[in-house]
Amino acid sequence: MRIVRHSLCAVALAATLWLAACATGPAAGAVGRFDLGPPPVAAQPQAGVSRTSVPPLKVVVSAPSWLDTDAIFYRLPATDGQQARAYANSRWLASPARLFGDRLRGRFAADHAVLGAGDPLPAPVLRVELEEFSQYFDTNVASRGVVQVRATLLDGTKLRGQTTLRADAPAPTADAAGGARALAAASDAIQLQLAQWLAAQPR
Repeated sequence: MRIVRHSLCAVALAATLWLAACATGPAAGAVGRFDLGPPPVAAQPQAGVSRTSVPPLKVVVSAPSWLDTDAIFYRLPATDGQQARAYANSRWLASPARLFGDRLRGRFAADHAVLGAGDPLPAPVLRVELEEFSQYFDTNVASRGVVQVRATLLDGTKLRGQTTLRADAPAPTADAAGGARALAAASDAIQLQLAQWLAAQPR
């Protein structure tokens, strides 16, 4: 009976999301495109620390194959978050890894010379793998954006540090637009944690 009740809840919530998309989404047949919004205001460099005094950094962001797409994913409570579903008429402007990576490089550029992965200049490499980037529904009217990453700092063949970070942020609306805003806020929270973690690593 409990399984049946959970299944009915999942169907009801999925129907609610579909109706919300019809009511607030783009015209029939059109696809709504979202990004992470304007970048946050770059932090000012610490007093006495010039940008040129901080070692350059290469930033590489990747994602598993299921996230290597422009789909916006959400998870329903009746499935205990085990099933990721994609919005039918809403997409990212680029893959989450591309959007997250561009935003992260912009944040680090405030106090680092940020290099491309293929740049011949030797520099430490920050590898960030997106492990989760989805909208979680707790009820049919309450959801949050959840972002989780695993970060690895390499200096040549030397492992300098590794950490796993997770953040979530509430969605203002129970639809793809609200999910996109929540995931943008969660991304900014994760990137702040990454900057703090990176600054704490010995040079």
